[in-house]
Amino acid sequence: MVTLWTYYAPVTPREVSPADYANALERLHTGMRKLDVPAPRFTDRVEQARQLVADRDRTPALADADRELLGDTLRSLRRVIGERGGAEQLLHGEPHPGNVLTTKNGLLFIDLETCCRGPVEFDLAHAPEEVSEHYPGVNQDLLRACRILVPAMITTWRWDRGDQLPNGRRLGTEWLGRLRAALDRNGLDIHG
Repeated sequence: MVTLWTYYAPVTPREVSPADYANALERLHTGMRKLDVPAPRFTDRVEQARQLVADRDRTPALADADRELLGDTLRSLRRVIGERGGAEQLLHGEPHPGNVLTTKNGLLFIDLETCCRGPVEFDLAHAPEEVSEHYPGVNQDLLRACRILVPAMITTWRWDRGDQLPNGRRLGTEWLGRLRAALDRNGLDIHG
């Protein structure tokens, strides 16, 4: 058997500090800036989620009001983030805690199949909130918009008839409530 993967011996799990997480993500972004490879833009993933919301055959259990909320949020925030004009680069695409591996040489990000181009704030929106406090040069307005866009995308996937995440529908319902609260808290009008 041939593999191109590198094996990293497990280490005793420890809590990852927000500063260490931010430092590892910044190092990853610095390295990715040097790569010139074709990759989709983050907006392609947003569009895939928007098309899923619009497809009643694939999302039959999604109530009309929730369908409208998700569709409007995805469309509006995609536009808002595009207008804010953050510098775009190659990103991990989903650097959430489940994609961080603790090794004896420090933190490593795994599962790079969702790489895309976009502002670093899109990646930061997948990380715990405290991480962005340690990441230099963050556009806070852009990050706030991404912190609503990313959960809207993830919530949409939970309503896909073919979703296989355990408890996915329960999470989708819970996340719809969180999405409404985040929109209210941030005073965003997604219908404009």
